[in-house]
Amino acid sequence: MGDGDGDADGFEAGVASSEGDPRVLLVMNAVLSTLFGWTIVWGLSYLGFLEFGFVNVATAAILLFAVTYLVTMP
Repeated sequence: MGDGDGDADGFEAGVASSEGDPRVLLVMNAVLSTLFGWTIVWGLSYLGFLEFGFVNVATAAILLFAVTYLVTMP
């Protein structure tokens, strides 16, 4: 049986040269920003600082999405 080193080199080269699909990153950013925004607004609502509602969650999600996009994209 072979030691499999040739396959490992090929996999590493393929992963290193792959940039991925930017649409997947945008969708993941949108979903995670929405969930995190919902959590933040819920926590602030629980503490009495903010009213829990669709507009507040959407605003938090949009702000998080924009900040994450600006920080991570070259």
